[in-house]
Amino acid sequence: MSVNVRLRRIGKNPKGKPHFRISVYEKTRSRDGRSIEEIGFYCPSDGQVKLNKERLEFWVKNGAQVSDSVKNLAKKAR
Repeated sequence: MSVNVRLRRIGKNPKGKPHFRISVYEKTRSRDGRSIEEIGFYCPSDGQVKLNKERLEFWVKNGAQVSDSVKNLAKKAR
């Protein structure tokens, strides 16, 4: 089973701007499909990033591919 770590759009804040969860998916799942695990949160309007770095490292060590967006957010969260 190959997995990806990528963003999942979950809705809008009161001003109508989207926010996202950082989730782990099987490679064949759609963007809003069922995820294996949710490891973080990102709100672009506030610039707020919360990320469980231990779980991200766990998935990367086990062969997960991380999207470019999540890589950039992980750097920002440090």
